[in-house]
Amino acid sequence: MEHAHNPKLDDHPGSNTEKDPEDWVSGDEPMTGAQASYLTTLSEEAGEVVPSDDLTKAEASKRIDALRAELGRA
Repeated sequence: MEHAHNPKLDDHPGSNTEKDPEDWVSGDEPMTGAQASYLTTLSEEAGEVVPSDDLTKAEASKRIDALRAELGRA
């Protein structure tokens, strides 16, 4: 009997965690408390205005990624 391929057993499995925020099922929901907190910290460190708290999860994720890149934390 032949077994189906199990990606969990690959030495270098592809990542399923790097999904574009635009494709998130919950991307239109309000950002989480953790996102808001991290976004505030990164914005302050970058000397930028802390964004309003009405961002969506997807918008917050994109802003966090941009600030991390700007601060050299990519």
